[in-house]
Amino acid sequence: MRDPYTVLGVPKSASEKDIKSAYRKLAKTWHPDQNPDDKKAHEKFAEATAAYDLLSDKTKRAQYDRGEIDAEGNPKFAGFGFDPGAARGGARAGGTGGFSAEDILKEFMSGFSAGGAGARRGGANPFGGAGAGGGASWDPFTGTASSSASAKGPDTTVNLAVTLEDANAGNSVPVVLPTGKTVSVKLPSPLEEGQQIRLRGQGKPSPLTGQPGDVLVTIKFARHKTFRRDGNDLRVDVPVTLYEAVLGAKVRVPTLSGAVELNLPPGPDTSKALRLKGKGLFGKGDLYVNIRIVLPEGGDADLESLMRFWRDQKPYKVRES
Repeated sequence: MRDPYTVLGVPKSASEKDIKSAYRKLAKTWHPDQNPDDKKAHEKFAEATAAYDLLSDKTKRAQYDRGEIDAEGNPKFAGFGFDPGAARGGARAGGTGGFSAEDILKEFMSGFSAGGAGARRGGANPFGGAGAGGGASWDPFTGTASSSASAKGPDTTVNLAVTLEDANAGNSVPVVLPTGKTVSVKLPSPLEEGQQIRLRGQGKPSPLTGQPGDVLVTIKFARHKTFRRDGNDLRVDVPVTLYEAVLGAKVRVPTLSGAVELNLPPGPDTSKALRLKGKGLFGKGDLYVNIRIVLPEGGDADLESLMRFWRDQKPYKVRES
């Protein structure tokens, strides 16, 4: 690694506060969650984290300044009376007075929590806005505090379009990961647009540790050729003949779980949908059936004659209101 002072862009006389501030800025710029597909950014983030881990530890910083350890924290000389274990202990060992990169990253990651989970617990976020009171990053998908972001690779988001049938049945569907691997994912039920499913350990490896991150599968509902989705409700257009509309009939209506028969009353109001309760998504929504009257193709002489009779002898008004 390069000189840690150069990496952080601070002079050797920099205070702990200056070093901490410089690392914050670099972490915000190069964090893998901000640059999921940028390998160079991942390397810069790892380098900045390693530099801060060394300089934030008073013991290690002093040893580095005296030339006893290198930028990686490894001893340069053997048998000179200093404790190599102390050089390797890092800021996380405690008791050094430093503020570890892990602590900063935990506070930083709390800002990514959905809806600001940290804000609900109070406490200041060093990157601006409300943060987690304890400095831990809250994972909204598991409801637990997550480990340091520097320990594993960046999380990767994959969009998955699912059919209404698969979502309604809670089926398992194939997902192609960024690595090219295909895995089977069980869909939770009920499912919402934009909901994310976390696949742990299926993401890209950390440039620092090699530990893989997670894949976040973001759910999108695929456009359906028959149904239109309105939350958990579904809408469908059902064509009927003129005589079915006038006389009433039993009409087959498609649903996600198979066709059902609908009793169409004589002379239905086609401006209002007929509701089939519980036939929407997940058994929570309803299915709204819009009746569409379809006339014979190419016209019909008898029908035209009847309509002329109605027009002249039995007119009625439908547009006055």
